[in-house]
Amino acid sequence: MPTPIENNLMKCLIEQFKISNQLLTYHLNTLTIEECLWQPSKKGIYLKRIGADKWKGTFPESEDYKVGPPNIAWLTWHIDFWWSMVINHSFEEGTLGMDDIVWQPSIEKITNQFETLAQKWLKLISGLSTDDLNSSKYSKWPITDCPFSGVVAWLNLELMKNAAEIGYIRFLYCTRDMR
Repeated sequence: MPTPIENNLMKCLIEQFKISNQLLTYHLNTLTIEECLWQPSKKGIYLKRIGADKWKGTFPESEDYKVGPPNIAWLTWHIDFWWSMVINHSFEEGTLGMDDIVWQPSIEKITNQFETLAQKWLKLISGLSTDDLNSSKYSKWPITDCPFSGVVAWLNLELMKNAAEIGYIRFLYCTRDMR
């Protein structure tokens, strides 16, 4: 039987996730495709068009500041990428790769995908036991040598970070003509 501390760990992880997801939802509210595709700098991490309504993300060769900032399109692709990868590799067949994640310029599709991922993620982690959280059984991507609670915590932090980046870029976009 889980101890109060173990129950508190799951409650804390779920509460962190909900707060992170609320921030993401807040920053996606009223977002436009124009904002998504806006490039805050001449040099940055952006998507590459691979079809009429399909874009693909890539990763920079380094995380040096000189690489430049991402745009919101890349950030939303990135969220879909790592979130889908964690779910697929932890709970499904583990065959999903970067090339399988395609970004489409539709706010409705982006928000629907994130809502689907959030519901699926909450359902999956809510069903875990304390032993599951303490085990590395589900820790298959991006971190493998840690208890699964570490992967859940990582996902919460990554979601919060990406949501904050989207919010910051929206501030820059809305004030771009005020320089």
